[in-house]
Amino acid sequence: MNLTALIADDEEAPREQLRAALTRLWPELRIVAASENGADAWDDCLAHEPAVAFLDIRMPGLTGIEVARRLSSLATPPLIVFVTAFDDQALAAFETGAVDYVLKPVDDERLAQTLARLKTRLARPAAPDTAALTRLLAGLAAPKPAPRPIQASVGREVQLIQPEDVLYFEADQRYTRVVYTGGDALIRTPLRELLTQFDPDQFWQIHRSVLVNSRCISRAVRVDEGTMVVTLRGRDEKLPVSRQFQGLFKGQ
Repeated sequence: MNLTALIADDEEAPREQLRAALTRLWPELRIVAASENGADAWDDCLAHEPAVAFLDIRMPGLTGIEVARRLSSLATPPLIVFVTAFDDQALAAFETGAVDYVLKPVDDERLAQTLARLKTRLARPAAPDTAALTRLLAGLAAPKPAPRPIQASVGREVQLIQPEDVLYFEADQRYTRVVYTGGDALIRTPLRELLTQFDPDQFWQIHRSVLVNSRCISRAVRVDEGTMVVTLRGRDEKLPVSRQFQGLFKGQ
């Protein structure tokens, strides 16, 4: 059984308090990452694929709800537990059982109840109702403001690229390539920062290094058991789809 967990909280004290409580109450559970913000939590989940993610609801960049919303689209999403200092109205929605929550400061008795439910679900895994979870999280997520134009330096000029014109972003270690209807350009903004600016319903991350405008996707093709690529309308290139993101493409 995969007994691994991720903790995400932008404040060190509650993050370490939760780590200590988990170590005390469930010593077999291995904490694989303690993320300091939502973008780090998303990256760390992709890197470590934890069985459980404890997410602070209010974090900079990506909120816990936004991280959970992205995680719900993965092929094997972790079980979600929200951790919050606020008696948020959203907590009533979590009573559906799709996710769980604990309040800060974490109380051992309440956390033990959550851990008992997690152990039961991990011991008898069932296919998650990802559609219901996605609807729940989408309803709780605050609407994102319209993204600003992307500014790309080209020689002495600064090009302003409208987000709706972007076909996809492709990142490497130094730059992010922006491919848009008028050509392509390089920017220094990392993919993890771009993720915080765009609506996940429109811009899909399909690989650790690729973010694609879903409105431009023509088809997804399964090459073999573990390999999938997408093609874009009017384009020749084939963009890779990581195993974790292949669940985005399901026939109706």
